Amino acid sequence: MDIMATFRKKAQQNPQKIVLPESEDKRTLQAAAELHKEKIVQPILLGNVDSITNKAHEFGINISGITIIDIQSSNLIDSYAEEYFKLREKKGISREAAREGIMDEVFFGSMMVRMGDADGCVSGATHTTAHTVRAALRTIGTKPGINTVSSCFIMVLPNTNIGIDGVVIFADCAVMPNPDENQLADIALSAADSARIFTGAEPRVAMLSFSTYGSAEHELVDKVRNATRIAQGKEPNLIIDGDLQFDAAIIPEISAKKAPGNKVGGKANVFIFPDLNAANIGYKITQRLAGAEAIGPFLQGLAKPANDLSRGCSASDIVSVSAITAVQAQALK
Repeated sequence: MDIMATFRKKAQQNPQKIVLPESEDKRTLQAAAELHKEKIVQPILLGNVDSITNKAHEFGINISGITIIDIQSSNLIDSYAEEYFKLREKKGISREAAREGIMDEVFFGSMMVRMGDADGCVSGATHTTAHTVRAALRTIGTKPGINTVSSCFIMVLPNTNIGIDGVVIFADCAVMPNPDENQLADIALSAADSARIFTGAEPRVAMLSFSTYGSAEHELVDKVRNATRIAQGKEPNLIIDGDLQFDAAIIPEISAKKAPGNKVGGKANVFIFPDLNAANIGYKITQRLAGAEAIGPFLQGLAKPANDLSRGCSASDIVSVSAITAVQAQALK
């Protein structure tokens, strides 16, 4: 299943405005050129017009027709700075500090998303994950009812009988090291939303543990059970259950034996790991031993889309993440 081709095609049906703040990086310029040429998204670059144009010329990249916004001279800065001040005023920020903060290209790009001047933001090619997440949290903020920003991976498996034609969601593999029960519930609800957006299918959420339906007693198991109850209380119609061991979550016969009557029924397509150790190890085992394609991570739980890149990313990676960010933005509309 070429899921990226599906995402690109969907993005092309209604191209979204995606801001790429790291605009003097060669990979970003290459990605912007392809995104514009193929009409996947409407890319927006941030920085000095002459400097970006000269860089593109130096690299032999055609960026004609692509919107470039110079933060230093933008007429948006006053309204953005005032909005940021209002958002952070209770944290003790001054108007001067708010204005200085919003001059950072990632913060400015994220504020464009908050204010509706862009539909999504993609950064991280030259900035840390912490910086990207911080900018998104402080400007875009979380969805109503969600207090936790987390991440998910789209896992494309060679066995198409698992999940949704071989596609499953793993969370949280990149952001929250040791979520408490409320945070774990938020991760589950956000991952269910991600499954709907990315696959169009009804999520079936397995809350993973080393215990199935109380086969073991431990505070770590209690966390998973409590998180399951919290998530179910917030979204009563969601198909979610736990505590479940992985085999009980994915094999109907084992599910029926270990946890008769559980809602997931061994047909999970969304897997919520109890902490970052388990999640990160789990997705890499699946990738390397099962030959799965791991796409992501993608941020979830935000009111509007923003996504992080690896600093080792390629131009092709930026194109892919931009296309998926556009699909997330389309879903919000």
